[in-house]
Amino acid sequence: MWFVTWSKPSTQRFPRCVAQRGQFLQVVRVKIWRSSVPGERGWWRGRSVSLSSCQSTARGFSPGFPPQSGWRQSLCPTDARVLFLRTHRHGDMLFLYPSSPAGSSSETMDTSVSQSPRPVGAPQVVEDDIDQYLIKQDGKIYRNRDQQLCRHGPLGKCVHCVPLEPFDEDYLNHLEPPVKHMSFHAYIRKLTGGADKGKFVALENISCKIKSGCEGHPPWPEGICTKCQPSAITLNRQKYRHVDNIMFENHTIADRFLDFWRKTGNQHLGYLYGRYTEHKDIPLGIRAEVAAIYEPPQIGTQNSLEILEDPKAEVVDEIAAKLGLRKVGWIFTDLVSEDTRKGTVRYSRNKDTYYLSAEECITAGNFQNQQPNICRLSPDGHFGSKFVTVVATGGPDNQVHFEGYQVSNQCMALVRDECLLPCRDAPELGYAKESSSEQYVPDVFYKITTTFPKDPVYTFSISQNPFPIENRDVLGETQDFHSLATYLSQNTSSVFLDIISDFHLLLFLVTNEVMPLRDSISLLLEAVRTKNEELAQTWKKSEQWATIEQLCSTVGVQLPGLHEYGAVGGSTHAVSAAMWACQHCTFMNQPGTDHCEMCSLPRT
Repeated sequence: MWFVTWSKPSTQRFPRCVAQRGQFLQVVRVKIWRSSVPGERGWWRGRSVSLSSCQSTARGFSPGFPPQSGWRQSLCPTDARVLFLRTHRHGDMLFLYPSSPAGSSSETMDTSVSQSPRPVGAPQVVEDDIDQYLIKQDGKIYRNRDQQLCRHGPLGKCVHCVPLEPFDEDYLNHLEPPVKHMSFHAYIRKLTGGADKGKFVALENISCKIKSGCEGHPPWPEGICTKCQPSAITLNRQKYRHVDNIMFENHTIADRFLDFWRKTGNQHLGYLYGRYTEHKDIPLGIRAEVAAIYEPPQIGTQNSLEILEDPKAEVVDEIAAKLGLRKVGWIFTDLVSEDTRKGTVRYSRNKDTYYLSAEECITAGNFQNQQPNICRLSPDGHFGSKFVTVVATGGPDNQVHFEGYQVSNQCMALVRDECLLPCRDAPELGYAKESSSEQYVPDVFYKITTTFPKDPVYTFSISQNPFPIENRDVLGETQDFHSLATYLSQNTSSVFLDIISDFHLLLFLVTNEVMPLRDSISLLLEAVRTKNEELAQTWKKSEQWATIEQLCSTVGVQLPGLHEYGAVGGSTHAVSAAMWACQHCTFMNQPGTDHCEMCSLPRT
């Protein structure tokens, strides 16, 4: 049941609402004008609403309508009767209220933003948290009243101050610096902003392969037709980008990564782990925040990089997920020292050469295909990618700059279907393969700003003597229990959470071959993720940590306050029952033995 209440015109603004018969409504403003035709229509916040299904049940209207403010009348939906408007004047405003208590969770409609429906046949998918958040946002660009052009009162709106849509190109072009690519959610809002509200919108992934199942002719290369032949691809500048900004939480993350190049002169590569958040400088924008860099096994020279197979990749992703992080991109260096006395580097990537080489574009496209962006509007359940590429290279001032990129969806498709190859003699150029008997080939990247915050953010603790980074054996920096003991001896903070909150240390505790803690470290990871010292103290009292400390004590490094960090309660048994390292051959022996099983020499 609906209730209609008359009141005097007010300057109060009411929330936008889409109503249908039989639904309970939030407060809205309705204008009704007189007509003698049954089934007449009224205007409801810009939407035409039929009033032929409502009947006035109030009695005794006086000719002196409108009545006093606060008068209330109920309207019941029927099938045959018409709301008679003989007592209503042209322009009278009526206010509809729900008959159930306000705030009913099952019947209250959230209509702040019209959400586009899923295309027919699209699979049910769960989008990323940031996507679910941005879908619910208004996204409009609100402007103040122009003192020179606006000729209306403070509550009015005109073409000079009305809110703009998030995809307004003129607004984006006049930002400083100008934005060439709208955000992906602004692009979706543009597609779903028409009269059909995106009912027929479907984001199709590009395919460069012949469609299978065509029975009208022999298979390729003997035959091909327009039904199975992939469409020709015309390379165009993409209007949108999936990520609008990349931000490192603090300078320490990047400085530790650059240390490898500073010490060896060889190029280096790493994977960026962080999270996706809202980028408020661009309407409905997305920012990739980097909290840590993981360096996989690799071979680097002064002008090349080779990524090796990483047996720990799955474990690293698992630990990162428990810390509330995910792989958001990759980073590599392209640095050549120009003047060692001044500390300058060569400026080589610019508009006269290239920003990304063809081989780097292909690598970035391969990574983006491995990390697809979940999307409800795509029949495949995914569209594009949020995976970013960061290059540490020389800038115009001959200092190290970080530049962020993504390749377009067209480039991703060409790489996925193995149609794109780099040129050997021109790194800035790539070419499409020719069609062969094995493959038919049918007859690009954009820049992202990379920043550091004015106020640094620290997901992990920063130490003057940090734990070594993985896979840096070429520098003589190894991850073992000797380095762990050295790290613990140099970090004497009374807050255990500060000591243990190191991304590379946590990876070592999980992946070391002597005593991996993959099955017993979840509580500690939760403590680091939530910055909960109490949880960290609980894990510190476990037998696992007592065993780790016992192993550290066997490498010849004295740990200050060992009893303080050791376990209590059952720790005595844990320490005495721990494995011990032979002082002669370093073999790890089982507890309860007095002689080394490898060299047969005594324990002491």
